[in-house]
Amino acid sequence: MTDQKLMDFDALYQGQSVTFGGGDQRLDTIPWRLDGPQPVIVELADAGEFTGPILESGCGLGDNALFLAERGYEITAFDAAPTVIEQDRAKAAERGLKVDFTVADATTLDGIEGGFNTALDSAMMHCLTDEQRRAYLAALHGVCNPGAKLHILCFPDIAEALFPMPGHTDEASLRRDIGQHWRVDRMRMRGYSTSFTREQWAAVMPPAAAAFLPDPGSADGVDDQGRVLLPVWQIRAVRD
Repeated sequence: MTDQKLMDFDALYQGQSVTFGGGDQRLDTIPWRLDGPQPVIVELADAGEFTGPILESGCGLGDNALFLAERGYEITAFDAAPTVIEQDRAKAAERGLKVDFTVADATTLDGIEGGFNTALDSAMMHCLTDEQRRAYLAALHGVCNPGAKLHILCFPDIAEALFPMPGHTDEASLRRDIGQHWRVDRMRMRGYSTSFTREQWAAVMPPAAAAFLPDPGSADGVDDQGRVLLPVWQIRAVRD
Protein backbone atom coordinates (compact mmCIF):
# COMPACT_ATOMS: atom_id res chain seq x y z
CA MET A 1 0.00 0.00 0.00
CA THR A 2 1.00 3.61 -0.45
CA ASP A 3 0.15 6.88 1.22
CA GLN A 4 0.17 8.84 -2.04
CA LYS A 5 -2.94 10.54 -3.31
CA LEU A 6 -4.83 8.41 -5.82
CA MET A 7 -5.38 11.23 -8.29
CA ASP A 8 -6.32 14.90 -8.50
CA PHE A 9 -10.09 14.49 -8.45
CA ASP A 10 -10.86 18.20 -8.73
CA ALA A 11 -8.72 18.45 -11.87
CA LEU A 12 -10.45 15.41 -13.33
CA TYR A 13 -13.86 17.00 -12.73
CA GLN A 14 -12.58 20.12 -14.49
CA GLY A 15 -11.96 18.01 -17.58
CA GLN A 16 -8.18 17.81 -17.22
CA SER A 17 -6.05 14.74 -17.83
CA VAL A 18 -4.67 13.40 -14.52
CA THR A 19 -2.10 10.82 -13.51
CA PHE A 20 -2.76 7.67 -11.53
CA GLY A 21 -0.95 4.44 -10.75
CA GLY A 22 2.04 6.21 -9.26
CA GLY A 23 2.16 8.69 -12.11
CA ASP A 24 2.76 6.04 -14.77
CA GLN A 25 -0.72 6.26 -16.29
CA ARG A 26 -2.89 9.14 -17.44
CA LEU A 27 -6.65 9.37 -17.31
CA ASP A 28 -8.74 11.87 -19.25
CA THR A 29 -12.17 10.37 -18.70
CA ILE A 30 -14.13 9.68 -15.51
CA PRO A 31 -14.43 5.90 -15.04
CA TRP A 32 -17.44 6.23 -12.75
CA ARG A 33 -19.50 8.54 -14.98
CA LEU A 34 -22.67 6.53 -15.57
CA ASP A 35 -25.09 9.46 -16.00
CA GLY A 36 -27.27 7.64 -13.51
CA PRO A 37 -27.02 5.87 -10.16
CA GLN A 38 -24.77 2.92 -9.47
CA PRO A 39 -26.93 -0.21 -10.02
CA VAL A 40 -26.22 -1.59 -6.54
CA ILE A 41 -27.63 1.63 -5.08
CA VAL A 42 -30.82 1.18 -7.09
CA GLU A 43 -31.02 -2.38 -5.79
CA LEU A 44 -30.67 -1.16 -2.20
CA ALA A 45 -33.35 1.48 -2.70
CA ASP A 46 -35.73 -1.04 -4.23
CA ALA A 47 -35.16 -3.29 -1.22
CA GLY A 48 -36.12 -0.50 1.22
CA GLU A 49 -32.60 -0.20 2.63
CA PHE A 50 -32.68 3.60 2.89
CA THR A 51 -34.37 5.70 5.55
CA GLY A 52 -34.09 9.47 5.48
CA PRO A 53 -32.43 11.72 6.20
CA ILE A 54 -29.49 10.29 4.20
CA LEU A 55 -25.86 11.40 4.12
CA GLU A 56 -23.78 10.46 1.07
CA SER A 57 -19.99 10.57 1.42
CA GLY A 58 -17.79 11.39 -1.55
CA CYS A 59 -20.80 11.96 -3.78
CA GLY A 60 -18.73 12.76 -6.87
CA LEU A 61 -20.95 13.39 -9.88
CA GLY A 62 -24.04 13.37 -7.66
CA ASP A 63 -26.02 10.76 -9.56
CA ASN A 64 -26.73 8.56 -6.54
CA ALA A 65 -27.90 11.53 -4.48
CA LEU A 66 -30.10 12.85 -7.28
CA PHE A 67 -31.63 9.40 -7.75
CA LEU A 68 -32.45 9.16 -4.04
CA ALA A 69 -33.91 12.68 -4.09
CA GLU A 70 -36.16 11.59 -6.97
CA ARG A 71 -37.32 8.75 -4.72
CA GLY A 72 -38.40 11.39 -2.20
CA TYR A 73 -35.58 11.11 0.33
CA GLU A 74 -34.10 14.04 2.24
CA ILE A 75 -30.40 13.90 1.43
CA THR A 76 -27.16 15.71 2.14
CA ALA A 77 -24.20 14.83 -0.10
CA PHE A 78 -20.61 15.99 0.26
CA ASP A 79 -17.34 15.75 -1.62
CA ALA A 80 -13.87 17.20 -1.13
CA ALA A 81 -13.75 18.48 -4.74
CA PRO A 82 -15.36 21.95 -5.01
CA THR A 83 -15.67 21.71 -8.79
CA VAL A 84 -17.95 18.70 -8.74
CA ILE A 85 -20.12 20.10 -5.96
CA GLU A 86 -20.82 23.18 -8.10
CA GLN A 87 -21.67 20.89 -11.01
CA ASP A 88 -23.99 18.83 -8.79
CA ARG A 89 -25.80 21.90 -7.52
CA ALA A 90 -26.44 22.95 -11.12
CA LYS A 91 -27.78 19.47 -11.97
CA ALA A 92 -30.13 19.54 -8.99
CA ALA A 93 -31.44 22.99 -9.91
CA GLU A 94 -31.96 21.98 -13.53
CA ARG A 95 -33.95 18.91 -12.49
CA GLY A 96 -35.87 20.67 -9.72
CA LEU A 97 -34.50 18.36 -7.05
CA LYS A 98 -33.57 19.27 -3.50
CA VAL A 99 -30.18 17.94 -2.41
CA ASP A 100 -27.89 19.69 0.03
CA PHE A 101 -24.62 19.38 -1.90
CA THR A 102 -21.67 20.65 0.15
CA VAL A 103 -17.87 20.56 0.32
CA ALA A 104 -16.54 18.75 3.37
CA ASP A 105 -13.57 16.81 4.72
CA ALA A 106 -14.57 13.18 5.27
CA THR A 107 -12.23 12.79 8.23
CA THR A 108 -13.96 15.50 10.28
CA LEU A 109 -17.35 16.18 8.63
CA ASP A 110 -17.07 19.75 9.89
CA GLY A 111 -20.16 21.68 8.83
CA ILE A 112 -22.30 18.55 8.50
CA GLU A 113 -25.17 18.61 10.95
CA GLY A 114 -26.25 15.36 12.59
CA GLY A 115 -29.46 13.38 12.65
CA PHE A 116 -28.95 10.96 9.72
CA ASN A 117 -30.69 7.60 9.61
CA THR A 118 -28.70 6.25 6.65
CA ALA A 119 -25.16 6.89 5.43
CA LEU A 120 -23.99 5.93 1.94
CA ASP A 121 -20.42 5.58 0.71
CA SER A 122 -20.25 4.54 -2.94
CA ALA A 123 -16.53 3.99 -3.65
CA MET A 124 -15.06 6.78 -1.51
CA MET A 125 -13.61 5.01 1.52
CA HIS A 126 -10.82 3.23 -0.37
CA CYS A 127 -9.37 6.69 -1.15
CA LEU A 128 -8.40 7.09 2.52
CA THR A 129 -5.42 5.89 4.50
CA ASP A 130 -6.10 3.54 7.39
CA GLU A 131 -5.78 6.43 9.86
CA GLN A 132 -8.08 8.65 7.80
CA ARG A 133 -10.60 5.82 7.48
CA ARG A 134 -10.81 5.39 11.24
CA ALA A 135 -11.33 9.14 11.71
CA TYR A 136 -14.00 9.10 8.98
CA LEU A 137 -15.92 6.20 10.50
CA ALA A 138 -15.85 7.89 13.90
CA ALA A 139 -17.10 11.15 12.37
CA LEU A 140 -19.91 9.28 10.60
CA HIS A 141 -20.89 7.67 13.88
CA GLY A 142 -21.13 11.13 15.40
CA VAL A 143 -23.58 12.51 12.82
CA CYS A 144 -25.82 9.43 12.57
CA ASN A 145 -28.64 8.40 14.86
CA PRO A 146 -28.58 5.19 16.92
CA GLY A 147 -29.72 2.33 14.69
CA ALA A 148 -28.69 4.14 11.50
CA LYS A 149 -27.54 1.99 8.57
CA LEU A 150 -24.24 2.51 6.80
CA HIS A 151 -23.92 1.22 3.22
CA ILE A 152 -20.41 1.04 1.79
CA LEU A 153 -19.03 0.06 -1.61
CA CYS A 154 -15.25 -0.26 -1.27
CA PHE A 155 -12.68 -1.70 -3.66
CA PRO A 156 -10.83 -4.71 -2.21
CA ASP A 157 -7.07 -5.01 -1.92
CA ILE A 158 -6.89 -6.94 -5.20
CA ALA A 159 -7.69 -3.67 -6.98
CA GLU A 160 -4.08 -2.66 -6.29
CA ALA A 161 -3.45 -4.16 -9.72
CA LEU A 162 -5.35 -1.19 -11.14
CA PHE A 163 -4.17 1.69 -9.01
CA PRO A 164 -2.45 2.17 -5.65
CA MET A 165 -4.78 2.63 -2.71
CA PRO A 166 -3.58 4.46 0.39
CA GLY A 167 -5.15 2.05 2.91
CA HIS A 168 -5.61 -1.66 3.51
CA THR A 169 -8.93 -2.90 2.15
CA ASP A 170 -8.75 -6.61 2.90
CA GLU A 171 -11.73 -8.04 4.77
CA ALA A 172 -9.99 -8.24 8.16
CA SER A 173 -8.80 -4.61 8.06
CA LEU A 174 -12.20 -3.27 7.04
CA ARG A 175 -14.06 -5.30 9.64
CA ARG A 176 -11.59 -4.13 12.30
CA ASP A 177 -11.97 -0.44 11.53
CA ILE A 178 -15.70 -0.39 10.84
CA GLY A 179 -16.28 -2.49 13.94
CA GLN A 180 -14.88 0.21 16.21
CA HIS A 181 -18.04 2.28 15.76
CA TRP A 182 -20.46 0.14 13.75
CA ARG A 183 -21.75 -3.44 13.77
CA VAL A 184 -21.11 -5.11 10.41
CA ASP A 185 -24.03 -7.36 9.53
CA ARG A 186 -23.30 -7.97 5.83
CA MET A 187 -20.10 -8.05 3.79
CA ARG A 188 -19.95 -9.64 0.38
CA MET A 189 -18.26 -9.17 -2.99
CA ARG A 190 -20.33 -7.55 -5.72
CA GLY A 191 -19.76 -5.85 -9.08
CA TYR A 192 -19.24 -2.08 -9.44
CA SER A 193 -20.23 -0.68 -12.84
CA THR A 194 -17.67 1.46 -14.64
CA SER A 195 -18.32 3.64 -17.67
CA PHE A 196 -16.03 1.50 -19.85
CA THR A 197 -16.85 -1.13 -22.42
CA ARG A 198 -14.33 -3.98 -22.79
CA GLU A 199 -12.62 -2.16 -25.65
CA GLN A 200 -12.41 1.15 -23.81
CA TRP A 201 -11.06 -0.57 -20.71
CA ALA A 202 -8.31 -2.31 -22.65
CA ALA A 203 -7.31 0.96 -24.33
CA VAL A 204 -7.15 3.09 -21.17
CA MET A 205 -6.02 0.88 -18.31
CA PRO A 206 -2.48 -0.39 -17.57
CA PRO A 207 -1.47 -3.95 -18.62
CA ALA A 208 -2.06 -5.25 -15.10
CA ALA A 209 -5.73 -4.33 -15.47
CA ALA A 210 -6.21 -6.95 -18.17
CA ALA A 211 -6.94 -9.48 -15.43
CA PHE A 212 -10.21 -7.66 -14.75
CA LEU A 213 -11.42 -7.93 -18.35
CA PRO A 214 -14.07 -10.57 -19.06
CA ASP A 215 -13.46 -13.03 -21.86
CA PRO A 216 -14.77 -11.79 -25.22
CA GLY A 217 -18.30 -12.99 -25.74
CA SER A 218 -18.81 -13.73 -22.04
CA ALA A 219 -21.58 -12.09 -20.03
CA ASP A 220 -19.47 -12.36 -16.90
CA GLY A 221 -17.66 -9.25 -15.76
CA VAL A 222 -19.99 -6.77 -17.45
CA ASP A 223 -23.35 -5.35 -16.43
CA ASP A 224 -26.54 -5.47 -18.48
CA GLN A 225 -25.36 -2.46 -20.50
CA GLY A 226 -22.01 -4.02 -21.39
CA ARG A 227 -20.02 -1.92 -18.92
CA VAL A 228 -17.04 -3.52 -17.21
CA LEU A 229 -17.65 -4.50 -13.59
CA LEU A 230 -14.99 -4.20 -10.91
CA PRO A 231 -14.97 -6.27 -7.74
CA VAL A 232 -16.21 -4.26 -4.77
CA TRP A 233 -17.02 -5.00 -1.15
CA GLN A 234 -20.68 -4.36 -0.42
CA ILE A 235 -20.93 -3.72 3.31
CA ARG A 236 -23.89 -2.94 5.54
CA ALA A 237 -23.29 -1.87 9.11
CA VAL A 238 -25.53 -0.58 11.88
CA ARG A 239 -24.80 2.15 14.39
CA ASP A 240 -25.25 0.93 17.96
